[in-house]
Amino acid sequence: MDTVTQFIGIDISKDVFDVSFADGKHLQFANHPKGYIKFLALLPQQSQCVMEATGPYHLHLATWLFEKEVAVSVVNALVIKCFVQMRLRLAKTDKADARMIRLYAELEKPERWSPPADYIQQASEMNSLVELLIRQRTALKNKLHSIQVKPGNYKFIIKAIEKQLCHLDKQIKALESAMEALVRSQEEELLARLTSIPGIGNKTAMFLIVLTNGFKDFASSKQLSAFIGLAPTIRVSGKSVRGQSRISKTGNPSIHNLLFMCSFTACKSNLACKSLFDRIVAKGKSKKLALIAVANKLLKQSLAIAKSQQQYQSNYKSTLLCARN
Repeated sequence: MDTVTQFIGIDISKDVFDVSFADGKHLQFANHPKGYIKFLALLPQQSQCVMEATGPYHLHLATWLFEKEVAVSVVNALVIKCFVQMRLRLAKTDKADARMIRLYAELEKPERWSPPADYIQQASEMNSLVELLIRQRTALKNKLHSIQVKPGNYKFIIKAIEKQLCHLDKQIKALESAMEALVRSQEEELLARLTSIPGIGNKTAMFLIVLTNGFKDFASSKQLSAFIGLAPTIRVSGKSVRGQSRISKTGNPSIHNLLFMCSFTACKSNLACKSLFDRIVAKGKSKKLALIAVANKLLKQSLAIAKSQQQYQSNYKSTLLCARN
């Protein structure tokens, strides 16, 4: 792997991307293949391009550069936002954003990125559509309830809503089945290993594989917990600030809900999780806090199973210590 001598900051939008070079020069290119070619012609040797994860907009350029054997890093947008706030920068322009991304890269030296497998990208899009349809279904259910409690004859409206709800149920079921078939065709063994963990169901295992790129993007349980959004946040400062510990609100809410539901089963059937739950409750902590800790434990077990390539063992001791990020 070539040694990187300079970092290039890239801020991407729908139609263009702004580039901040190491010498301070700023240029703007069209966000399509012709613009990519012009950018590549000006890219210095041994450069590493760094950009934010911006939904679908960054993926095409990042993949194109990767295929051209250019070093690429994709950084969580929240990380860049915190970096900008830390430096007390108030300017919010594409040019300024590209420069701040470059400065962040020069200080932090982010790891190189590689595109997820095609099946992961397809399954991820299916998952996004399922979540959208579920939100629509929830909105329709709320509307149906409000209509049903109103005085008057609303049979036609109620029938129309019920018909739409039935249609959404069929679409969601079909998409989830297709997603499972796709994941199973590529990760049959990993899916079987994950579901061998008492408490982890088929749907949760499938979601974890898709969200974590088959656990390839994580080296430690701390990284995984922070990504999923189960890492605790602690607010303690001096004598006056004693904030309540809670989990962060980052991450995918669907996997939060799935893991929380899995924690109920794990408290009964998973020896390590049951021991953890009982220990926390015995200290006088709330059962909800104990269940969140169990959900985190399930994440750690899932990572250990994925990395060790073994079936679940109740007495298994992971060698994957919570390494620093």
